[in-house]
Formats: sequence, structure tokens, C-alpha cells
Amino acid sequence: MSLLVNLHHLARHEVILDGELPVAGLDLDLHDEMLRVNQPLLHHLTAELFDDSLLVRGKLEVVLDCECVRCLKPFQQRLELSDWGCHLLLKGEGSVPVVDDCVDLTPQIREDILLAFPAHPVCNPACGGLAGTNSGSKKNKTVPPASNPSAWAELDKLKIKG
Repeated sequence: MSLLVNLHHLARHEVILDGELPVAGLDLDLHDEMLRVNQPLLHHLTAELFDDSLLVRGKLEVVLDCECVRCLKPFQQRLELSDWGCHLLLKGEGSVPVVDDCVDLTPQIREDILLAFPAHPVCNPACGGLAGTNSGSKKNKTVPPASNPSAWAELDKLKIKG
């Protein structure tokens, strides 16, 4: 299933697309063990026709089923693109395919959703990681000042002849 806009309907007035797109319709092809999409994408979009182009604006929302990269705890994260928009050319170079007077918005939505996914999902910014490991301890995060000299201090040691 795809999210289609009928250009014939747009010739008369703007069209509002309100509803949900099943996960299978997005064809996300995820290869991330820490991230899954099991719920449909909710959309509230307005499509307008301008000469040889199509402007679509609105809101996209999907719930991600994640696993924290620090503690491996499952959690859900709402991904919301509240000011989403795309401008699609209908003629000329770079134009989108028009099939039976319809334009498929799914490829543009898929691309923007994938770009908005978290690279490393974390359940809580203060998550300390797995219990019993040093990954979340402060000992590993701080470096003694003597072993980490300032870059400016190193530059001050340079003797430049003028």
C-alpha cells in the first residue's frame, strides 16, 4: 500500500490526506538490531498543485520500538516530523513518476523517516549502561589532567623565529 495523491483532484483544490500508512507500505528494510517499526505511520498532509509541481506539507508521526544501546532495555520513542514538506516536480529533469494521474509520496516519506531515525537509541540521557560494567562509571569518562595537556599549552612551547 502506498500514499498516493491524485493530480486530477488537485486541479480543483488542495487535498488533505489524513490517516495512517501500514509499516509494510513504507518498505523500510531496516538492518538495525536496536530499532524496529511495528506501528503504522500517522500522517496529516495537505497537497497543492502549482503549475508543473506538487507541494505537500504536514505532519508525519511513527512510534519506534527501540533497544537502548547502553543498557539494552526496550523502550518506545515517538518520531515526529511536525513541519514535514516536499516539493515534487511533475515535468522535466528530476520529475516524479505519474501513474494514472497519481503521484506516490511513499519514497519521499520513507527517505525522510529513515534520516530522522536515531543513530544510537538511548532510553534516557542519564542511562548508566549495563549494571556491573564500568561503561557507565565516571572513572572511565574522566582523564587525569596531567595526561591530557591542553592543545594551547603545546602550542606555547613552539619557538617561532620571525
